[in-house]
Amino acid sequence: MQPALYLIPVTLGDTPHAQVLPEQNKEIIRQITHFIVENTRSARRFLKQANPQIDINHLTFCELNLHTAPTEYATFLLPLEQGLPIGLISEAGCPAIADPGAEIVAIAQQKGYVVQPLVGPSSILLALMASGFNGQNFAFNGYLPIVSAQRIASIRRLETKACQERQTQIFIETPYRNNQLAHEIVQTCHPSTQLCIASDITLPTQLILTRSIKQWKNNLPDLNKKPTIFIISQ
Repeated sequence: MQPALYLIPVTLGDTPHAQVLPEQNKEIIRQITHFIVENTRSARRFLKQANPQIDINHLTFCELNLHTAPTEYATFLLPLEQGLPIGLISEAGCPAIADPGAEIVAIAQQKGYVVQPLVGPSSILLALMASGFNGQNFAFNGYLPIVSAQRIASIRRLETKACQERQTQIFIETPYRNNQLAHEIVQTCHPSTQLCIASDITLPTQLILTRSIKQWKNNLPDLNKKPTIFIISQ
């Protein structure tokens, strides 16, 4: 197996692996013993589901999250110097997309290591695909500010950009603040602005709907604690 940093996508929830992940991913996982993960416990669970025969106790995990010192990042790639492959696993979806794994990928590129992305679900792209909005010109803005006044200002700025540049604007929120953000969007944006709400993507409870702000006004769904993508366009 080629020594490389393999970017291993994860399901977006309790979706059966066969529904969203290629069989090739499982073959690659079986040959890797070193993993960089956000949370060891959830990564072990994912790997066990991908390969029930895997010996978890023979795997090495390095955690990359808010508690990891940047000085440790480069050390996570040391197995590559020994010719060993490494797997980078996100908590959900694709590594390095709205994910701290991007820092590791940047170091791997700088050092000249092979970086191999694997196919898997991206909530951002799936939501954009189903929105009906411009897929030729779009921007992912990540999280909006926590402070309400700043967040409202950001919503107005993104709406203006969507209108003036015909650029689709995509953003997310911490799941327990989804309802608050949705309410602020419909209270802030022009009635004719289009809003797509994409929630629980790939799950049985999936909701992906595009409506005008006017139509959403009194019909917002309950998005509390549900992973959700918000997209606005004209």
